Amino acid sequence: MSRAILQVMIRGRVQGVGYRAWVEYQATTSGLEGWVRNRRDGSVEALFAGAPNHVADMVALCRHGPPSARVDSVTSETAGADELNLRRAGETFSVLPTV
Repeated sequence: MSRAILQVMIRGRVQGVGYRAWVEYQATTSGLEGWVRNRRDGSVEALFAGAPNHVADMVALCRHGPPSARVDSVTSETAGADELNLRRAGETFSVLPTV
C-alpha cells in the first residue's frame, strides 16, 4: 500500500474559529497521521500522512474548513518522515504549539 505525506498551509480567517480542533477530528476520523498548528502570521499549518486518496480528501476538506472559518487559500507540498516526527510521541495526530 502506498503512503502520501503532504504539508499544507491554510490562509484566511482560520484562527480563533476552531479550525485546529476541526482538522484534528477530520484527520483522526479519516485514519490519518500527522499534526496541525497555528502560525504567528495567522495561518494554520498541517501535515497529513496516510493513503493517498485519504490525504487528498483531507486537503480538499481544508479548502472549506469548519462553518465559522473563511479559507482564502490552501497550498500543499510533499513532505517526509522528518516532518511527520514533529508530532508528540505516542500520538497518531497532534495539535502542536504555535510557531
